[in-house]
Amino acid sequence: MSFSVRLTREALEDLQRLEDFLVELALAHGDFDLPVRAVDAIRHELRILQTNPYTCRKVGSNPLERELVVPFGGSGYVALFEIISEREVAVAAIRHQREDDYH
Repeated sequence: MSFSVRLTREALEDLQRLEDFLVELALAHGDFDLPVRAVDAIRHELRILQTNPYTCRKVGSNPLERELVVPFGGSGYVALFEIISEREVAVAAIRHQREDDYH
């Protein structure tokens, strides 16, 4: 079974926010490939949702709302998503693991 993975407007905004932060970090530390590596890691891990969204950890009481952990460096990112149907997954938010919560 194959799922279509859709990023909501909020998730796309999160990705842009994270990339902007990483650009600032890269400029401060001279690691100019950092933003590209981080976004590539997120996009690579999101591919898991195309075939195996049910393997990700559940969030709360809704069994269709789940989190995908994206390892990167010493921590990583977390993508909140919902299995919409037997063919579609919607990513609602993406945050760094050290952020307090989804917004």
